Amino acid sequence: MQEMGLRSRIRRKYRYHLASSVGGRVAQNILQRNFKADVPNQKWVTDVTQYRVADTWLYLSAIKDLFNNEIVAYHMDVRNDNQLVLRTFEKAFEKTKDVTGLIVHSDQGFQYTSYAYHDMLPKVGAQISMSRRGNCYDNASMESFFSHLKTEGLYPYDIRSIDEAQRRIEEYIDFYNENRPQRKLKKLTPVEFRRQLVA
Repeated sequence: MQEMGLRSRIRRKYRYHLASSVGGRVAQNILQRNFKADVPNQKWVTDVTQYRVADTWLYLSAIKDLFNNEIVAYHMDVRNDNQLVLRTFEKAFEKTKDVTGLIVHSDQGFQYTSYAYHDMLPKVGAQISMSRRGNCYDNASMESFFSHLKTEGLYPYDIRSIDEAQRRIEEYIDFYNENRPQRKLKKLTPVEFRRQLVA
């Protein structure tokens, strides 16, 4: 890198504060920061992040499988509401039919304490786990992905429209899943690591 005059892009460290108005149901922290999974669809983490384009906010809901850090589903909208999260899980369940015993971990954001969310997951055999209120480290794995996404896929570009932001996010998630090796995955990409199971 020195010979070629290259420098690595450093991600800024942020202290996250959970701003949530809990008006529904709260679940226990089953995950307990154990971010390792032995098989696919054993543990998922999920969250919502936002990205500002001019005077408009774009919201991204995503689900990550802790087995191989793959983003299994995501959904974007300019409205941050329950449907943003519910639609993300609809997409995930369209791809993964049997999730019996799955642990789904989130923070205590209003979407995750909603009655619709708490009704949806038990119906498919999944368990709900939640971070302690105001403790971002309980969902650090998901926060880490959002940090990589913004630092590598959004901040380097002069994004002028919501359509461009959505395209950049879609391209980055494809890149992250298919082409970005991870040290924790023996320098394989998430998809390559998962495919080892059927190789």
